Amino acid sequence: MKSVKWGILGAAKFAREHMARAIHAAEGAEFYALATSSAEKAADFQAFNPNLVIHDSYDALLADPEVEAVYIPLPNHLHVEWTLKALAAGKHVLCEKPMAMKEADFDAIIAARDASGLLAAEAYMIVHHPQFTRAKELLASGVIGDLMLVDTVFSFNNAEDTNNIRNKPETGGGALGDIGVYAFGSARFVTGEEPVSIRNAHIVRENGVDVFTQVMAEFPSFAYQGTVSMRMANRQHITFHGTAGHITLTAPFNAGVYDIAELILEAPATERHVERWPTVNQYVLQVENFGKTIRTGAAYPCPLEFSRGTQAMTDLVLAAE
Repeated sequence: MKSVKWGILGAAKFAREHMARAIHAAEGAEFYALATSSAEKAADFQAFNPNLVIHDSYDALLADPEVEAVYIPLPNHLHVEWTLKALAAGKHVLCEKPMAMKEADFDAIIAARDASGLLAAEAYMIVHHPQFTRAKELLASGVIGDLMLVDTVFSFNNAEDTNNIRNKPETGGGALGDIGVYAFGSARFVTGEEPVSIRNAHIVRENGVDVFTQVMAEFPSFAYQGTVSMRMANRQHITFHGTAGHITLTAPFNAGVYDIAELILEAPATERHVERWPTVNQYVLQVENFGKTIRTGAAYPCPLEFSRGTQAMTDLVLAAE
């Protein structure tokens, strides 16, 4: 299968540390070009890919006929604009989450995707990790009985990093956009259900951005409770609690960085069962799945319609504040 040639818009820290390296390592992918006007930032990428083509502007990269797919790690408020520009330039697009700041903004992206015949998707890497497909399988098997509660938490503390785009309202900052997508989307992905109501949404803001949100919601067959924060010590987990047992993911969102990906199944019908994935790189899997969809037409694990659903839940939370 011919490798997909990738370009990256901007020399973001996350792109340098994770996604650029994932593209470089993935089968069927070639990290071909980077758009940045900073020679210093470009050098950090050239250190592991000396043959990298450097463009001095985003538009120049989009005009490069060799680039087939574009990864967009720009600040949140620029995602829709540059996704649409990339699609108009004939490029497949993988854009960092949140892809849009409100559900209605997905309409233009979906329309552009459909009109172009190109692949456009949010970089929601966790659904590519086998721990989530395994949790989905176990839940569907009925091993924990009827699902009663999904409990999630995702937190870190970046209070001292005042220049971080997550702490700036003008760049679409806030915990809900940055990590709420994981807390909400993971529950939706594993259960296949959508929220019917938000019973409570407690949001704490600082300098115009949400830094702590606690949510209680009702889904058709279970209750949901979740907390996300940019002002609490590092912690993440998700538990699916049923009438006959529970499934817990101990490093669900930053697997391999926060801790080793681990699934724990506890149910009277089985012995305590633990599965681990110490070497899986979900970013590499994301790039490989993206390329397979482009080359073979295989169904992509995270279509825009799924991402729109997560944003719809976020909009419900904000409306319930």
